Amino acid sequence: MPELSEPMVVNGISIDDSFAEAFPMSGTAIQITAVNEKWALQAATTMTGFATSVIACGCEGGIERLLSPDETRDGRPGVRVLFFGFDPGGLEKQVTTRLGQCILTCPTAACYADLDTEQSIDLGSAIRYFADGWQISKKFEDKHFWRMPVMEGEFLCEAKTGVTGDGVGGGNLLLMARTVDQALRASEAAVAAMRNVRDVIMPFPGGIVRSGSKVGGKYKGMMASTNDAYCPTLKGVTDSALGPEIGSVLEIVIDGLTADAVSNAMRAGMKAVVDLGPEEGALRIGAGNYGGNLGPHHFHLKELAP
Repeated sequence: MPELSEPMVVNGISIDDSFAEAFPMSGTAIQITAVNEKWALQAATTMTGFATSVIACGCEGGIERLLSPDETRDGRPGVRVLFFGFDPGGLEKQVTTRLGQCILTCPTAACYADLDTEQSIDLGSAIRYFADGWQISKKFEDKHFWRMPVMEGEFLCEAKTGVTGDGVGGGNLLLMARTVDQALRASEAAVAAMRNVRDVIMPFPGGIVRSGSKVGGKYKGMMASTNDAYCPTLKGVTDSALGPEIGSVLEIVIDGLTADAVSNAMRAGMKAVVDLGPEEGALRIGAGNYGGNLGPHHFHLKELAP
């Protein structure tokens, strides 16, 4: 995999002349509240489980941030959660299935829309029949809610939430270091910085991917397979993109409600890695792309460098 030109070096860290290639997605945001932060987080964590890749999981989802009581619709502690899918219909199916299994079931939890757009997808309207005829439709300040009796008391859920077609999936950074420990330190610093950026999530475990992929593979039916060019153990047997000094690579994937949000997250993550320095963290920052053939969003690293 040839380099496009000489890399930029900032604080001793090499930044590839490359770009992260991302693609359009449908996205939505919801608020999950509960009697306290513990139960709001429990509901949100359960709902966003197994939501790392839209290819295998049906959607990509994650916790964007905690919400204070003065930020939520009902004045209780809350969590803002983002979900992304290929299209509004598929996204609605994933969100409402997870809503019914993970939020409806969670003690004291409630669910509200947190994206105001012209187009919407169902929330409570999709699961109200679980109440077996006892559901109550309520309108309050031009908002529509469903009240559903449950054994604990009552589940309150907004009928619909907004959905945007301006979502972006697949922003990414490749962090290359001498050791696993250094790659992990750099990745953790980047994710911590990105979590301060609004309207983005990093859907993989802890925001970090160790098994970055390429499109297709040698076996029939494989949509994706290991990114051998960035696997340190394959340097001698594949067309490696790694120099002899690189012993470990970790990737961060970013989804956002807008392209600007993804740019801001990548910029924040790169700055955190550069500030950490090559002795503690990464020696090199790169990005995954497919020659510009996968998606229309191209996030050039040199334009985002601190």
